[in-house]
Amino acid sequence: MKTTVQQIGAALFCGALFGFGLSLSGMLDPARVQGFLDIFGAWDPSLIFVLGGAVTVAFAGMGLVRRMGHPVFADSFQLPTKTKVDMPLILGSALFGIGWGLGGFCPGPALASLSLGYGTVAIFVVTMAVGMILHDRLLAGRLS
Repeated sequence: MKTTVQQIGAALFCGALFGFGLSLSGMLDPARVQGFLDIFGAWDPSLIFVLGGAVTVAFAGMGLVRRMGHPVFADSFQLPTKTKVDMPLILGSALFGIGWGLGGFCPGPALASLSLGYGTVAIFVVTMAVGMILHDRLLAGRLS
């Protein structure tokens, strides 16, 4: 599939909007995220509104996808085809949650936080990238 200028522009716009939303919502602050996850301690429930907003936007977006024949700048949607909950999904979700709780970041906010210039964020992103590469090179074929 050939990438067009419109596709690149749409991707840049969506990425910038996503990053702005993450910044505005407080998702770039690992202490705030960890406070949200600390339900038995000093719980900070403010990120529930972020979650509610994200679920609402995703629900509306999927409704729009079902009504559209194809994306504006592509020939077809690239949607997941697996519908079964399997062990790789469960293990991956658990690993994601553990990393999110320990680091206070998930991949999107971690990348957006690079703009803040903190060395710890860069270390997190580098180790996250190494983990993704190792998974793709060593585990992806075994788990399929």
